[in-house]
Amino acid sequence: MAATETALAGPSTAAPPYRWRWIALFVLLAAEVMDMLDAMITSIAAPSIRADIGGGVSTVQWLGAAYTLAMAIGLLTGGRLGDVVGRKRMFVIGALGFTACSLLCALAQSPETLIAFRGLQGLFGAVMLPQGLGVIKEMFSDEESSKAFGMFGPVMGLSSVGGPILAGWLIDADFFGTGWRMIFLINLPLGLLAVLGGLRFLPESRSARPPRLDLVGVVFAGVASLLLVYPLVQGRELGWPAWTFLMIAAGVAVFGLFGWYESRRQRGGGDPLIVPSLFRKRGFTGGLIVGIVFFSGMTGFSLVFSLFLQIGLGYSPLRAGLSTVPWSAGVVIGFGIAQAVQRFGRRVIHGGTLVMALGVAGVVLTLHLAGSDVGPWEFVPALLVTGAGMGLLMAPFFETVLAGVEQHETGSASGALTSIQQLGSSLGVAVLGTIFFGILGGQVATATDTAGPKAFAAAGVSGPQRDRLVTGLRACGHDRAVAKDAESVPASCVRAEGEVRAAGLPAQRAAAEVGRTALRKGFIEAMKLTLWVEVGLLGLTFLAVFLLPRHARPQE
Repeated sequence: MAATETALAGPSTAAPPYRWRWIALFVLLAAEVMDMLDAMITSIAAPSIRADIGGGVSTVQWLGAAYTLAMAIGLLTGGRLGDVVGRKRMFVIGALGFTACSLLCALAQSPETLIAFRGLQGLFGAVMLPQGLGVIKEMFSDEESSKAFGMFGPVMGLSSVGGPILAGWLIDADFFGTGWRMIFLINLPLGLLAVLGGLRFLPESRSARPPRLDLVGVVFAGVASLLLVYPLVQGRELGWPAWTFLMIAAGVAVFGLFGWYESRRQRGGGDPLIVPSLFRKRGFTGGLIVGIVFFSGMTGFSLVFSLFLQIGLGYSPLRAGLSTVPWSAGVVIGFGIAQAVQRFGRRVIHGGTLVMALGVAGVVLTLHLAGSDVGPWEFVPALLVTGAGMGLLMAPFFETVLAGVEQHETGSASGALTSIQQLGSSLGVAVLGTIFFGILGGQVATATDTAGPKAFAAAGVSGPQRDRLVTGLRACGHDRAVAKDAESVPASCVRAEGEVRAAGLPAQRAAAEVGRTALRKGFIEAMKLTLWVEVGLLGLTFLAVFLLPRHARPQE
C-alpha cells in the first residue's frame, strides 16, 4: 500500500497545512505497521500454530492466503468507501475491526475459526489502509507531502526486517503461556493507538464528488478470486478431484464476466469498480501482469523458506526469523541503490529481476554445496542478493505503472494494482505451497531409500529383514511428510515402529538416524526444486516487464 501511495502522491490543492498533520501521519504509520506485521508473521508462526490447534498442510497456506485474499477483494472498494462515507470514519472503523479480529485470532481454538478470523482481519485492513492517501494529500502542503510519503519506505523496511524476528521472539518467549497467540495480541496496543489517534488527530476528509459503490463488481471480483485460490490450496490434500479444475476454469470465466460488466456499467453512466479505460493503457495492463507474477513468487518463496527452516532444518521460530534478516536487509539496500539509478527507468526493474533470480539460484547452490549441514550463516550471501534484487525491482515499479494514469482514474488504478498485489500473494502461497508439499513426500521416500540400506547394514541388519525395514520406513516417512494432521500418527508408522522394535536395539538406533537424515534431506531436495520454480516465475516477470513503458515519465 505504501509504495502505491507514494507513487500516486501528486500536487496537493489543499488549503494551509493541518495543525496535527505529523501526529496524524504517525497514526497512519501505526496502521501500516500492523498490516505489514500481520501479512508476514504467520509464515514464521505456522508450524507452532499447526502443532497447537492441529490442521493439515492447507491450514498453513490458508493462514496467509485468507488474509491477502480478503484484502485483495476489500481493497477494490475500501478506498471508495472513504470517498463516500468519510476517510476518518472509515479509518477508525477499519482500525477498530482489525484490532478486534486480532483478538479473535488470538482466542481461536481451531484452524477453521482462525482462518475465518484472518479473513475478517484482511477485510478490515482493506477498509483501514486506503484512507491514508486522501488524508495525507489533504493534510500536507506541496513541499511537505514528499517527506510525508517518504516515511513509508523506512517503515516498510523496518517492519519487513523486524516482523519475522518479533514473531519468533514472541513465540519462543511464550509470555504468560500464550505461545503463538501473542503475535496477534501485540496488535492490541497498536490498534488502540490507531483508533484513539484517528479519533483525535485525523481531519475530516471525503471526496467532493463521491462515486457510487459498485457492489455487483465487488461480488464478481470476490467470487472469481475465491474460485481460483480455493482449489489451488485444497486440491493437493483432496487428490485433485475434477471439480477443482472446473472451479479454476469457472474463476477465469467469472473474471471475464467481471470485465464485461464493468464496461457495461461505465457505458450506462455508472461508476465502475475498475475504470475500463485503464486496460487500454499498456503500462497499466503490463503492470498488472508483472504484479501478479512477481508477488506470487515473492510471497510463496517467503512462506516455503520459513517452513523449510523450521520443519526441515529444525530451527526455532526466533532462529528462523533471524535467518531472514539478510533478505530484508538486502531489500533496504536495493531500495537505496534504486534511488541512484532511477534515471534508467525500466532497465532498473529488469536488473532487479535478474539480480533476484541470481540470488534465488544462489540459495539452491548453497543447499547443493552444504547439504544437510547447512547453517544460517551460509544463506547470508544468497539472501542478501535476493533481497537487493527485490528492492531494485519494487522501488520504481509502482511509479512506472501508475505514471500514465489520468487524474480521474487514480483511485480505481490504485485499488486495482494493490488488489492484484494481494491476489498475487494469495496465489503464490497456494501455488508454491502446493508444489513444495506435493513433492515433499516423494523426496523423503527417496532419501530413505538412499540412507536406509547403509545404516541398517552398519547395524548388522541385512537381507530380507533390512529390505522390510527400509520399505516400512519409506512408507512412514512419506505418509508423515504429507499428513493432513501434524499430531496424528500414520498407520504405516505404527507398523514400521513394530517391525523396528522387533529387530532389536541396533536396528532401532539405525532407524532413528535414517528418519532424521531422510526428513532433512527430503526437505532440502523439495526446497531446491521449488526454488527453481521461483526462478522460472522471475523469468516470466522479466519478460512481462517489457510491457511497461521505458520510463515513468516520457520526458525522462
